[in-house]
Amino acid sequence: MSCAYEQAMAAYACTSGQSRGRRYDEEESPYRNAFQRDRDRIIHSNAFRRLEYKTQVFVNHEGDHYRTRLTHSIEVAQIARSICRAMRLHEDLAEAVALAHDLGHTPFGHSGQDALNKLMRPFGGFEHNRQSLRVVEKLELRYAAFPGLNLSYEAREGIVKHRSLHDRSKSGDLAEYALHEQPTLEAQVANLADEIAYNNHDVDDGIRAGILDFESLRDVELFRASYEEVESQYPDINLSLTVHETVRRMINALILDVVEESGRRLRQAGVASLNDVRGASSPLIGFSAEMRRHNIQLKRHLYRNMYKHYRVVRMAAKAEKVIGELFEAMMQRPAMLPPRQKQLHDVAEHDAMKARVIADYIAGMTDRYALEEYDRMFSVSART
Repeated sequence: MSCAYEQAMAAYACTSGQSRGRRYDEEESPYRNAFQRDRDRIIHSNAFRRLEYKTQVFVNHEGDHYRTRLTHSIEVAQIARSICRAMRLHEDLAEAVALAHDLGHTPFGHSGQDALNKLMRPFGGFEHNRQSLRVVEKLELRYAAFPGLNLSYEAREGIVKHRSLHDRSKSGDLAEYALHEQPTLEAQVANLADEIAYNNHDVDDGIRAGILDFESLRDVELFRASYEEVESQYPDINLSLTVHETVRRMINALILDVVEESGRRLRQAGVASLNDVRGASSPLIGFSAEMRRHNIQLKRHLYRNMYKHYRVVRMAAKAEKVIGELFEAMMQRPAMLPPRQKQLHDVAEHDAMKARVIADYIAGMTDRYALEEYDRMFSVSART
């Protein structure tokens, strides 16, 4: 379906008419383009709803205002749409990729992913982007005609390529996604929007949690420039408002830089079509050299002062214990699996497939459900 909205896009945008289609043929909607339908299917999925109770950095019970995987995904989508609108790219495609990129994430954030990957190394490993692809291709069961959500090729490609070329080069079983090609600009926008969102919102959450020291953040150039602007314009506001005003200026500065730098790259490369985008030797959406330096400085500050903070490290240790003991117990005694997972486990042809059934089950858990399942399995007083 083509419409005035798509006709007004830049020549190198990916329109629905250029889509490589869905795995299972479907009749097109007269009112929604292919990528709108992708977005809607993602929003209505069980996996998307579960993101509300999956950790970003802080576990859900630690406070009502911390980011979760759901709010993070919505924030990524908003940033991606803002960039796409400024660059005349397809907002619906970028939004679909943004909303889907964490569907396969484990409970307990990156600590949970690291723990499950370690356990799954003998069976092919675990990586949340590839798990997100499994969710939309196989694990969501909402349609009688096909497994998964039957998303467009471009939305699935955006999930697969939501990481570095180095990581993608090792994924030999994903050949259908033409790993030698660059993804659409919209997918590249979603990838960078993810980084903008989590870096800056972790600053907000870190200060709220009392983990990040507000004064030390002034050593970070991007933070300091935004903070000094707020301090000059609003010298008498409280700390909470100061943080919000500072963080939103940081995000705005990053978005403006991406739009300007990406436009420069497109002009310099002479990009005039989607084929030109796919054939480029490197991503065309990115930060300028100066902003990349600022962003790296911010990431390093967060790594040293937040992700290695004792409270975050303690939660990581708990995540490793919970996920590790759940996985090992189910591997040793598959009869402990719920009926549907037990059935899938029983028909699995070899050990790697059996382990993958268990990994799928654990990855789909929310933080709360994982903790409850742990109690049901290992607490003598808990109900089964």
